[in-house]
Amino acid sequence: MTSLGKPLHRLTEKQKKKLFFIEALRTRYKVDYDKVQPIPYIKDRLYCVDKVYVEGGFEFMTTEPVTRGSGSWERLESYKSVFSDQRIQSVRRIFEGEPGYGKTTVTLQLAYDWCNRVEGSPMRDVEVLIILRMRQLSGIRSIYRAIEVYLLGSDPRVKEADIAAIIRESKSAVVILDGYDEYPDQHSRRETDVQRILKLDLFANTPVILTTRYLPDYLAPVTKRVRLTGFDEIARDEYIRKAVVGEDKIALSNIKARLKENPVLEDLCEVPLVFVMFAHIAHENQDFQNFKSVTEFFRYMIRCFHEHLKNKSKVPNTVRYSIDENEHAALDKLAFLAISQENQRITWSREEICKQLGQDFYKTYLALGIFVEEEVSSYDSSSEVEVRFYHKLFCEWYAAHHIVHILSQPGQSVSLEELFRHMKPEDLQYVYRFACGLNRDVGSSIIQYLSDPRGTFQFRSLCILERTGDVEGTLVNVRTLCSGTVIIKEGESRLLQRSTVQLLDIAATRGIIVSSLHLDQCFAKFDDTDACIVLKSGPRLTNLKTVKVLRMSGRIRETVGNSKGIEVTREELLGLCQTCETLKEIRFEGREYVLPLSVPVEMIPPALKTRNIMVSYEDRRGTIHQLIWDDGQWQTTTSEPGLRISQEVLDQQWALEELARLSTDGIPISCLYLDHCFSKFDVTNACIVLTSGLRLTSLKTVRVLHVEGFMGEGSIPSDIEVTREELLGLLQTCETLEEIRFEGLEYFLPLSIPAERMPPTLKTRNIKVSYERRRKHGVVHQLNWDDGQWQHQITSDGSVRVFIFQEELDQQWGKKELAVLSTAGVSINQLYLIRSFSNITDDTQSIILTSGCTIPVLRTVQKLTIRYTDVDLEMFLRVLAYIKECTQITKLKFSVCEVPDKVDPGMIPSLLKERGVKVDRRLKSGIWYRLDFNTGDWKRH
Repeated sequence: MTSLGKPLHRLTEKQKKKLFFIEALRTRYKVDYDKVQPIPYIKDRLYCVDKVYVEGGFEFMTTEPVTRGSGSWERLESYKSVFSDQRIQSVRRIFEGEPGYGKTTVTLQLAYDWCNRVEGSPMRDVEVLIILRMRQLSGIRSIYRAIEVYLLGSDPRVKEADIAAIIRESKSAVVILDGYDEYPDQHSRRETDVQRILKLDLFANTPVILTTRYLPDYLAPVTKRVRLTGFDEIARDEYIRKAVVGEDKIALSNIKARLKENPVLEDLCEVPLVFVMFAHIAHENQDFQNFKSVTEFFRYMIRCFHEHLKNKSKVPNTVRYSIDENEHAALDKLAFLAISQENQRITWSREEICKQLGQDFYKTYLALGIFVEEEVSSYDSSSEVEVRFYHKLFCEWYAAHHIVHILSQPGQSVSLEELFRHMKPEDLQYVYRFACGLNRDVGSSIIQYLSDPRGTFQFRSLCILERTGDVEGTLVNVRTLCSGTVIIKEGESRLLQRSTVQLLDIAATRGIIVSSLHLDQCFAKFDDTDACIVLKSGPRLTNLKTVKVLRMSGRIRETVGNSKGIEVTREELLGLCQTCETLKEIRFEGREYVLPLSVPVEMIPPALKTRNIMVSYEDRRGTIHQLIWDDGQWQTTTSEPGLRISQEVLDQQWALEELARLSTDGIPISCLYLDHCFSKFDVTNACIVLTSGLRLTSLKTVRVLHVEGFMGEGSIPSDIEVTREELLGLLQTCETLEEIRFEGLEYFLPLSIPAERMPPTLKTRNIKVSYERRRKHGVVHQLNWDDGQWQHQITSDGSVRVFIFQEELDQQWGKKELAVLSTAGVSINQLYLIRSFSNITDDTQSIILTSGCTIPVLRTVQKLTIRYTDVDLEMFLRVLAYIKECTQITKLKFSVCEVPDKVDPGMIPSLLKERGVKVDRRLKSGIWYRLDFNTGDWKRH
């Protein structure tokens, strides 16, 4: 019985080819996943990936559509979650990670899961799994040819056409392209299938995973980004138990102790591949020492490689190697040339490298494990052996030796600017650090070169540490850093954040007080288990005992109401206070943070009560809430506080209590800011109902009420109509109210209020009532209490955009705003008709909306976008005729709309072509096409 559920003789020829294909893939992948080599120089100790694989951290970017910025990242439970978590369901995913972070190892684990149909794995029910190493695909434009050459080898039974059919007709297929950063043809002018895959022109409905150090030039909008963040302490412990010491707890403690004794290695050992080597070497070498720099550790590790090879050579009947470990000038130059070019080189043919280094030298370094061989097939069905460094760090180590050689020559006049032109510290930090550690004089020159803006104080300090080889030599810099405010910011490079974290570790180890540590929009959580702060980018602050003031400032941007927020639990808050032994004050600032409503007195350790640490929480409006240790409650310290309430239920509960207390005490509230959480005003019970269902009843002392909602980005909200009765009831309930502002496209206010409906008291109070559908991009409407009508004032920053949705009241407001803007001659950058377009009048002079409202020809609109409305040929031509009358329009876009596949060129108004008007359509996949006026066809844009 075959894996297809039938005996071989009962299979059709097509089914047999499919069977041969799948079995060939399994055979190929088994060879790869069965030869994982944790320690380079011990070639007789190979493991199946499943025996040594330990998951590091995985995070995914929540920002949509995909962005190249830092965005917002959230943690995933497992590599399996990449396929099961609904938040990252897509046909295109990217695994990002620095060298050695386990991108390839994850693909091997997925291959193992697929080949062995592992229970609980997302690969279990995948019919076809394709894994290609991108570095092997030079010159191969066809993905099917690549599969035939590199995965099937010489098997003649399945050809390119068969492969295409098998993948196309399979029940489920997954394609993994490993190592895009190593893809030789990524900048090729001739389009390859890889480029077509990235653009969704190929395998449009097949899930594809791309692993890479950096992002491709093109990202399809549907792409989901996942990044590997390395080993934390839990992952390290698991690896030691799984692959090094088993259940020997003493041996486990010894290895962990050796890492603790070497704080300069903490950052390096986040890299799984490096930690694996550290763990094995620390376990097997009793003379393992304490290291004062990364350079010292690497030198020791290389010496271990050579010592192991020498000892192995003493065994009778074994190959003897006689290469001096200190003689490697040719290798140094090779490594330098590899990484100092604009396009770094990572592989060589065996013949080429032997020619440059010599046979004996090459064989020695292959035996050491510093070089790795890989036999690959080429597109002409021949095969050759490719050679690469075991890890990029080895390349950086030997390249640093060459840099030292160049800069230490008597009378040398080489420009450091030219030498490091293509070697950015963010990408090659260890080249700089190794060079500083190898030669003090060269180190001085490099540290001087790294003066701003090329480097940072923190990174230069680490280079100084390498140069001196002694922590004492850099303590002056550490004290200078810690005497002021140490800032770690979101969006900073991981290099800068890690450099700062390492210096903080040194400060804690040496008892240097950190006056103030400011985590600017980068705090993710406090890990109570490991007693450390976790940053959003992944690094952990594990040693905080000398921090005096800790300040966490969160996002204050206007979209924060759409984000989940960061909840700080009671346990985390107390754990954080206890971990920082010298802490005097801790401050949380910004609505990103949601703190506990209170801390039960019985949970508060007596030691914390005695220390009386000042714990404060400052919201965006400047209201400061301070924790009182005696009763675990919050006390507001400002005389006239403001309150901001977000969508988070916990935040709403917190604000509800605070609002009630302030109202009871008669304390004026300068501004009550409802951020994406207003649902309606309950006239009967005189209260505001929030999106969670909670009710705000204590509104008597509110001076300004600001209701903000959707501003035109992201998903379209539900409509919220505020009736005349609700608006008037709200104004009467807030007895001290001076102003109320509604901002957001989901709010629909009454078009007018009849004068006879207005209570005289409200006219007398003359409360300022304003309504702005999209801030600074259109018109602000202010209620005139004399006649109940709205007065209009244009508020634009130069890029007016008007949105009109399907609700009738919204269409009436949109028409009113367009009229105000057109009359004033204001240029409208974009007009969006979202499920609101119906047709064009017979005379092509007006747009008809779904409510029956009409919009006449607009002379000031530059771009018109119609979304989610299908358009037949007749209607399409009417729209073109209407656009011809709108003299300022330069672009017409149909977004996620069915439009005619072809248009007769003779039916297209010639005036549109003369004006250079562009007509575009966007498919659900995110791909854009442009109408060719000459042929009437749509072409990829």
